[in-house]
Amino acid sequence: MSAHLVLIDALNLIRRIYAVQERPFLLNNELAENTVKQVIFNTMRASSQAMEKIIETLQPTHMLAVFDSKQPCWRYQLYPDYKKGRKKMPAHLEASLTDIQDEFMNIGIDSLVSEQDEADDLIATLAVKVALKGQKATIVSTDKSFLSLLNHNIEVYDYFHRRYLDNQHVEQKFGVKSNQLLDLWTLTGDNTNKIPGVAGIGQVTASSLLNQYGSLEAILSAQDLKKSVAEKLQDSSEQINLSRQLLSLKQDIPLGFNLKDIRLEYNQTDNADKQVAGNHD
Repeated sequence: MSAHLVLIDALNLIRRIYAVQERPFLLNNELAENTVKQVIFNTMRASSQAMEKIIETLQPTHMLAVFDSKQPCWRYQLYPDYKKGRKKMPAHLEASLTDIQDEFMNIGIDSLVSEQDEADDLIATLAVKVALKGQKATIVSTDKSFLSLLNHNIEVYDYFHRRYLDNQHVEQKFGVKSNQLLDLWTLTGDNTNKIPGVAGIGQVTASSLLNQYGSLEAILSAQDLKKSVAEKLQDSSEQINLSRQLLSLKQDIPLGFNLKDIRLEYNQTDNADKQVAGNHD
């Protein structure tokens, strides 16, 4: 039997659920102390229910909730302004993550917390390893960075809108193919994570260039670019290299466990484990 690994971008899921649970109790944009426990309880319950719904919908054989490191990841060392200004997780929610992980374990879903990488890097590593074995990986997240991984064996599912974010979605939203997204964001930057791109080049120009030349490498070596575009690229050569590093998801993190360790109990798929076990450590 083929394996189907579902990877949950845990904080992406939990923080969105928390925001929905918190909203009715907000007063002057703050949460009253006597309602904190209620909101956390509601978040834990809704997060567990979401996991059960994901299992019911996606029918995985294996599943893992992946969490970010509590320490700043390697991207901050390269670029201190990474994610600058992003709203921090409420302290009471952060303090409850271990309890939420315990709730996940109660329904058979293990959690993986990174030591120094972001959850995105761990998820990318796992998804690619499984895909290279010819098995299926589904990433549950609304984070656009995972769309660059889309292929025959890797898909992205938006739990909140109950839809797959496929190649058609990518082309409609970004005007390029999924395998061109990294090049696109290197040119335009990623405002969500405060990663700058090439000054003066927006999505329309970047997607047009990529559709014409195929890749960032081809654009940079082209001899027939408009003078203004060529000058912008030349002036931003260092920024291009930095942005590409920041935007690239790691795919080779040593994991130290085997796929059979995260097999869902209701799917005792020994054959699937053997097919994808390979080198997962």
